Amino acid sequence: MSLIEVAAAVIERPDGSFLMARRPQGKAYAGWWEFPGGKVEAGETARHALDRELQEELGIQVHTAWPWLHRAYVYPHAHVMLRFFRVTAWSGEPHPHEGQTLAWTRAEAPGVDPILPANGPILKGLRLPLEYALSAAAELGADAWLTQLERRLAGGLRLVQLREKALPAHELETLAQTVAQRCRAHGATLLINDDAALAARLGAGVHLPSARLMATASRPDLEWVGASCHNAEELAHAAALGIDFVVLGTVAPTASHPDARPLGWDRFAALLRDCPLPVYALGGLSAADLPRARALGAHGIALKSGAWRESA
Repeated sequence: MSLIEVAAAVIERPDGSFLMARRPQGKAYAGWWEFPGGKVEAGETARHALDRELQEELGIQVHTAWPWLHRAYVYPHAHVMLRFFRVTAWSGEPHPHEGQTLAWTRAEAPGVDPILPANGPILKGLRLPLEYALSAAAELGADAWLTQLERRLAGGLRLVQLREKALPAHELETLAQTVAQRCRAHGATLLINDDAALAARLGAGVHLPSARLMATASRPDLEWVGASCHNAEELAHAAALGIDFVVLGTVAPTASHPDARPLGWDRFAALLRDCPLPVYALGGLSAADLPRARALGAHGIALKSGAWRESA
């Protein structure tokens, strides 16, 4: 069975809702819901196919489309590679031009059913924000960092990793309890670095360092599991385990690891070519690097010192 390339669109409104379409009678999986899009024809890029399909299917003209996830899936009638784009700017009002039914929905509560199997896992990725903030209590001092954490949570930060490897276990747990309470109060998701037991006690997620990832045979039984990756082998293992998202780096030189050889943006983009997971770019970056990372296929950026500056 030959591989069929498909361009798929997550058409997003500013309020976080996105468009799904129900397949009409006469097509395979009639009545099932999917993201709009269609087959990449010979001589087309995925982006060209996306623009053409959305014009034909919905009557809209795409202005901004960020490349995102790539998911291979084998249906009984076809083996497809879905290349997803997050469409954030377009002109025209979407209307069904091919007999499909349209619905605006949200990742937390889709409200449409059934959803095509290849599209279902995409919904969890859409719950992830564009920034992943790594803690800096050791650098700033715990009290000063907690003050910055409260400021950022109040300002909309929604994904935090507590990564304080130098803290003794009892001090880490005390700090983690405080951080978990503050994240819950603001509706933010917390991941604990390399301690699934502590994460479970707190009702948090866990973030696996690359060495732990490669030594792990099955996904930890937590709602959210992230991982650190540096190469294609680690990305493939994370995908095989069903990890929810990864950070990939380091992309640029960092003051904390001056002798480390960074990936650079070209290598970063190559590693994302067929990656099925949301990927945060990490290392030597600032908030200003978000557009470049997204243009290369990243979900967003992971920041440490840059997350806690007053301007952040």
